[in-house]
Amino acid sequence: MDYQTVIEKIYGKLQGLWGQGKVADYIPALAKVNPRQFGISLATLDGQYYRAGDAETCFSIQSISKVFSLAMVTRHIGDEIWQSVGREPSGNPFNSLVQLEYEHGKPRNPFINAGALVVTDRLISLYPHPKDAILEFVRGLCNNDDIYYDKEIARSERANADRNMALAYLMKSFGNIRNDVDTLIDVYCHQCAISMSCVDLSRAFLFLCNRGLNPFSGEQVLTGSQAKRLGALMLTCGFYDESGDFAFRAGVPGKSGVGGGIAAYIPGNLSITVWSPELNRHGNSLIGMEALECFTTDIGNSIF
Repeated sequence: MDYQTVIEKIYGKLQGLWGQGKVADYIPALAKVNPRQFGISLATLDGQYYRAGDAETCFSIQSISKVFSLAMVTRHIGDEIWQSVGREPSGNPFNSLVQLEYEHGKPRNPFINAGALVVTDRLISLYPHPKDAILEFVRGLCNNDDIYYDKEIARSERANADRNMALAYLMKSFGNIRNDVDTLIDVYCHQCAISMSCVDLSRAFLFLCNRGLNPFSGEQVLTGSQAKRLGALMLTCGFYDESGDFAFRAGVPGKSGVGGGIAAYIPGNLSITVWSPELNRHGNSLIGMEALECFTTDIGNSIF
């Protein structure tokens, strides 16, 4: 398969969609990002790498980080996490408070904000220095020590975290948050502010292609079963209230972030990351969604 030709064709074709979406503006620092950027990076398990456009430009990975924090927690406490977080699609926006009241403070899944806050809360309990631990984990996955938090993004998120604070305090009232809420929000905002490129992210997701085995270090990050279940959650819940549509169109597990990134993979084969900052009405990269549908269609391969 000539992956380079495939992604260059997609890159050239989809630039015409610029202007049809909108960058995230509820975090002021994200509103400053140049919307006319588009990168694609692909990594295969046999060590081949391909890129097009702005694939080496770093951006705020936002909710893609939820995959990493969930992997960190799952590897330590396993199925215990599912006592506190559900595994079903929410059907609601990523920052909704609606279901929490009816469901007694147990978030529907770990990829909406409420669920990710519970996961990060457990991570804080597991690691004495959680922010350092998150960076170390991500650096190991992509074999790149030059990964850092974007401090401006983190400050901007923390200054505009009222809804996440509300989610955390509501869950704490039900006994589902164990740590100090201010500490939790600080770690969560930093987690979302990790700065990576498409190249970094495509490499970081190879462990999921590889049944939980990091191809760079040889470390078994997750068991095969845990990696399978994480992928299933990405397929069903990774795009908020657009998850079903993404599964229908692209047919691969993936995770989006409001920074405009989407990371996805085909088990046993490859991982691919697309970044373009303009979002659709669901908070997912408009060009990114189109690009991944085009990709799996053009190569004739998905998980289905």
